[in-house]
Amino acid sequence: MGKLIGYVGTGDLNEVTAEDVNNLDVINIAFGHIRQGRAEWNHPECKAALSRIKSRNPDIKILLSIGGWSASGFSEAAMTEKNRKQLAASALDIIKEYNLDGVDIDWEYPCFRVAGIDGSEKDRENFTLLLEALRRTLDEAGDRTYLLTIAAGGGDYFTSCTEMDKVQGYLDYVQLMTYDLKGGFQTFTGHHTSLYSNKRDLFPASTDRAVECFIQAGVPKEKLVIGGAFYSREWRNVPDVEHGLHQMAGTTGGYGPAYHSLIRDYVDKNGYVRYWDEEAKAPYLFNGETFISYDDKESLKRKAEYAEEKGLFGLMYWEYGCDKTHTLTGWMRKQLDLAEADRKKMKIGLEQRQI
Repeated sequence: MGKLIGYVGTGDLNEVTAEDVNNLDVINIAFGHIRQGRAEWNHPECKAALSRIKSRNPDIKILLSIGGWSASGFSEAAMTEKNRKQLAASALDIIKEYNLDGVDIDWEYPCFRVAGIDGSEKDRENFTLLLEALRRTLDEAGDRTYLLTIAAGGGDYFTSCTEMDKVQGYLDYVQLMTYDLKGGFQTFTGHHTSLYSNKRDLFPASTDRAVECFIQAGVPKEKLVIGGAFYSREWRNVPDVEHGLHQMAGTTGGYGPAYHSLIRDYVDKNGYVRYWDEEAKAPYLFNGETFISYDDKESLKRKAEYAEEKGLFGLMYWEYGCDKTHTLTGWMRKQLDLAEADRKKMKIGLEQRQI
């Protein structure tokens, strides 16, 4: 069965519905950070919510995700063996204090100096060494089996600056951030979280390309998780040509409305029209001037089918608080289950024809 993983902000742990507690296989708490070389997440007020989630679904796994965009400290913490051991030990302390099931590392990004964080060419090897230290520390805890995962950028900018063939050996699975594939750095409109690339796209990033990139980098497909977006990106001052798709805009693609806002105020409302790119398997909105890229039920269904067909580990999303309709998590769970059932029917049918 394909796994479903959701990033849930610290402040949203109390908002996870009883239904979604059962829909999810893993919750990644966003975020812990690195302070003075140590992992830090000091939220005793969350213990009641964590206990409630576990009591309703004893099988669910809850991980602390450390990092996020603009989160500093990784390059320095990974630089020496002493620092790596310190970070790993402090992460284990948090896991035990809050009765968590492991840790998710979201280093954005090894070797890059972006968003005010430091980076080094040595990050490529040190990223491997850091995850090795974390794996060893978690395994040597001895009391139970802990999960170790990462969130990875969805392109070769990540694989070229890491040793994923070695890294994957320390990880339970790799979550591909197959969103933000376009936007903050580009004035060319397009899909920020599409399943496939459109042949007319000047910057053809997509979920499928990310999957193939990581497979070529040495990650087994059964360890790969693809991502969905519960938020949008929008470009303004877009020419009214081709419904705004693949046009030069007057702005970069900044963050747009969350899913619940899109449903309430944008999708076929207030001048916005929903369009579907069949080649990319992605929806978009346009009102004659503003172009919005996002995921919806149809695109998430296609991602679930793709994950099952490819034999991937599952789906994840960013992030729970962006869907106050509380419908997408259950929808993704249903689509994963349906995709698995369809695959089994096809397998049985094929076997019967061969008899």
